[in-house]
Amino acid sequence: MKKLIITLFLIGSWYMAPCQTKNKHTAFMEDFSGESSAYFRYGSTGNKSPFKYSMGVPSPTETGTNILSFKIDPSENAGPGKGPEIISTKFTHFGTYATRLRVPEVKDIQPNVGAVVGYFTYHEDSLQGLSEIDFEWLLADPTVIYIGTWTGPPGELKRVGRIINLAEGIIYNTSYRENHTGIREPLTGLQDQPETISALKGFDASKAFYTYGFDWYSERIRWWMIHPDSGEKIILWDYQGTIRGIPQHASKYRMNFWHTKDWSVETNPLSLEPPLHPYELEVDWMSYEPLK
Repeated sequence: MKKLIITLFLIGSWYMAPCQTKNKHTAFMEDFSGESSAYFRYGSTGNKSPFKYSMGVPSPTETGTNILSFKIDPSENAGPGKGPEIISTKFTHFGTYATRLRVPEVKDIQPNVGAVVGYFTYHEDSLQGLSEIDFEWLLADPTVIYIGTWTGPPGELKRVGRIINLAEGIIYNTSYRENHTGIREPLTGLQDQPETISALKGFDASKAFYTYGFDWYSERIRWWMIHPDSGEKIILWDYQGTIRGIPQHASKYRMNFWHTKDWSVETNPLSLEPPLHPYELEVDWMSYEPLK
């Protein structure tokens, strides 16, 4: 049975552009049990191979579960959005986001593959710039989780991010940077909480379904996942103490799966190969609960 316990903290309302205010989602949980969705549209910018995307199909790894299936096309060009992607039909803003998914297992087939699963919000406003909050997994090492945000206008992008090896209990990096090659600085204090993380024995995002989520507030973002045994919330990063790097305007809610030729996973610098097979991402559900 698909269950989710979400705890909300109430905060004051925040400005949103008029078009976004009139076109925003209320609370929903999309369980992908049908062939289409009232909350998401397909939005890949790559080729139109029909096998890349299907909804309401049986999970190949979990009996009784229908899923959103994304398959990467080996002939697809590299780049975000080229592979299968879904985008919310309306805007989302401050609130709680969650998903249950299983990334493809490729270790014994193609250990150096360059492929990314993204669970995120993203919208580039012409005046306010980018609003992005993300979870990302690189298939070459599914024990590593990338989390963070992008904000700012084109050419002046700012990133706050954290890289975690959850299986080993290692935080590789928690930092701020400007664009991809600009200023970089480690984050400390309230922007670096928790400073350590316990290993989750046996964690591998490709071995089982896990529930991941984040709470987006105007002055704080908290990324988390649900412990598969205890059901307790594991806090991956509680970023606060500044609004630098925290998106303030509404965004679109998304999931994608794509090939990267220039971003290797933290533990394997060789992981840039084009996918050789149509590896499958399984998404059980996605939910959104706006702040009131």
